[in-house]
Amino acid sequence: MRSKAQQLRGKLKRGTVVLVGAHDGITAKLVAKAGFDGVWASGFEISSAHGVPDASILSMEESLASAKAIASSVPIPMIADCDSGYGTVENAAKMTKAYEAIGAAGICIEDNPFPKRNSFYPGKRKLVSPEEHAARIAAAKGAQKSKHFMVIARTEAFIAGLGLKEALKRAYCYEEAGADAILVHSKAKTPDEIFSFAKGYGGSLPLVCVPTSYNRTNVKQLADGGYRMVIYANYVLRTAVAAIIKNLEILKQENSAYPLEGSIVPMGKINELVGYAPLKHLKSGG
Repeated sequence: MRSKAQQLRGKLKRGTVVLVGAHDGITAKLVAKAGFDGVWASGFEISSAHGVPDASILSMEESLASAKAIASSVPIPMIADCDSGYGTVENAAKMTKAYEAIGAAGICIEDNPFPKRNSFYPGKRKLVSPEEHAARIAAAKGAQKSKHFMVIARTEAFIAGLGLKEALKRAYCYEEAGADAILVHSKAKTPDEIFSFAKGYGGSLPLVCVPTSYNRTNVKQLADGGYRMVIYANYVLRTAVAAIIKNLEILKQENSAYPLEGSIVPMGKINELVGYAPLKHLKSGG
């Protein structure tokens, strides 16, 4: 039986794959049920679901527990957002072993310092040197057991305002360190930065993008522009929060749950999603 890491690599060989962010088991199940190629264990979603900012406040163990729930809930591959590797080169190696052990198909490590801050938080930022991040990548690759497990190197060069030349320099450095793919992040309103990167990149690794700010650009356009993996990183949580806010306002105003009936799923739907059926015929303990 092919592992999830093998499944992911197979999908990448056939064309551009699309992953969607999740923060727990049931949201991962919804992503899989919708027919996407994989799940992104989103650092932003997991942190927010814990009620804290996406700024390395959660420990690796806390994030790992959420990722384990995601990976074990779905038959499709999961890639874990592992921020900047949780510290030193040694931390990156330990983290890789832990995430591979819980069934992740791969991890993504960014060239931010530890502790990291979310890419969309305001303020100036300074990245670690390309050599330091390359050492993290090399440590992660050295720690993995399966040759199919993927280590994605993410560069925040555009986020930090360092430009195309620096982004390309870092990509080549990370490729040489053994990375399996390059994620180039941008918060521009158009895909110009990422398309210029793909056009200028002469390496051999698949390119990954996260179209949060340039959301008018569709998957076909991104694929035509050179991207083999597209990650919709934070839409599940944002969708859920919008619906929850609306329905809580109605519940507070009406002092009755009946007006919510048209905008919520039946209890049976939740039972179906979490796999209640095998338990229906069991007798309660007494």
